[in-house]
Amino acid sequence: MKQGSDGVKPRAADERAAGKPGCGASSCAACATAAGDGFGRAPCAAAPHPEQCRPELRRAAFSSPLPAVKHKLFVMSGKGGVGKSSVAVNVAAALALAGHKVGIVDADLHGPSVAGLLCSRAGVVGVDETSGKLLPAEFMPNLHFISMAAMLRDRDKAVIWRGPKKSAAVLRFIKGVEWGASDYLIIDSPPGTGDEHLTVLKAVPDILAVMVTTPQELSLADVRRALGFLKAAGGKILGLVENMSGLNCPHCGGDIRLFKKGGGRLLAEEYGIPFLGEIPLDPAAVLSADLGRPLTLDGGDGAAERAFAALAGEVDARCRAGVAVDFAARFLHCANGGCGV
Repeated sequence: MKQGSDGVKPRAADERAAGKPGCGASSCAACATAAGDGFGRAPCAAAPHPEQCRPELRRAAFSSPLPAVKHKLFVMSGKGGVGKSSVAVNVAAALALAGHKVGIVDADLHGPSVAGLLCSRAGVVGVDETSGKLLPAEFMPNLHFISMAAMLRDRDKAVIWRGPKKSAAVLRFIKGVEWGASDYLIIDSPPGTGDEHLTVLKAVPDILAVMVTTPQELSLADVRRALGFLKAAGGKILGLVENMSGLNCPHCGGDIRLFKKGGGRLLAEEYGIPFLGEIPLDPAAVLSADLGRPLTLDGGDGAAERAFAALAGEVDARCRAGVAVDFAARFLHCANGGCGV
C-alpha cells in the first residue's frame, strides 16, 4: 500500500476511491492494524477481525470512563524541553517496580518519546477479540505503553495533522486501548495547552495533572499559563515537580546549579499546590535514556534514582489519599471527602 505524506498509510477514503471496501468508521478498533495509522478509517475486508467493525462495538470501546483504572495522571508543563517524558517514564517504571500495574499513553503525536525511552517501537501488538480494542506494547509484565512512534513506517517522517485528527488519535490511545485492570494510567502530554490537552481532560474527567517545570523563570512562566489552563478547563492537579534541579557532580558530589534551583517549590507555594519533589540532572539519566531503559530500573544509588523513587512514592501516597487541587473551584478537593493537604 502506498504510504501517505505524513508517514502513515492512506485513509479509507483513498481506498474506496480505488474501488476497495471500507467501513468509514473513524474509531474502528478492529481495522486499526490493517490501516497502519492506528486510528484512521480502514478497509474492513483487510482487517484481522472484520466482524468487529459493528457500530455498537465501536461505541462500547470509547464510551467507558476507564473504571478498571484506579488512578489516572496527566504529566504536563505548558512547554517542551523540561523532561516531561523522562519524568513520566521513570515514575511509571518506579511504580511498576513497586508492584503496581501501569500503562503509559504517549499523547505527543508530533514528538513521541516514550517508545524510545522504553527501547521499543512496537506500540500496538494486536487487537483484543472480545472488546475490539488495541493491545498496548509490553515493556515489563506490569508496564505497558502505546505511542505514535510505532504507527510510522519511517521514524523520521513528520506527522502533519490538524486538531480534529490529533484529538481523535489521543482519544483512541486512551479509550480504544485495552488497559485492563490497572493501578495507574500515565498520560505524557505534548507541549502547550491545545487540542490534545482538552481532549484528555474531557475524556478522563477524574485525571490528575502532574506539572513539570525547570527552576528558571522562562519555564515557570509557561507553567503559570498551564495552571491557568487547568483552572479554565476545570482540571485538577496532584502537584508540581522541579526537574533539572541542580546537577549532582559525579566527581565531588557537590550541587551545581545550572538552571538555578528552587523555582518550582516557590511556584507551588505561590499557587497553593503540593510540591512533589526535585529531580537533579545526572549524566546517568542521559545514558539510560539513550539506552532505552528507565533509570529507576538500574538499581543504582545515584541522586536522580533516589529522587525518582521518592517522587513515585509521593505520587502513590497522594493518589491513594485522593488529594488534589481543584483550580476551577479554588478549593482543596478530596476524593474520600473533607481531607486537606
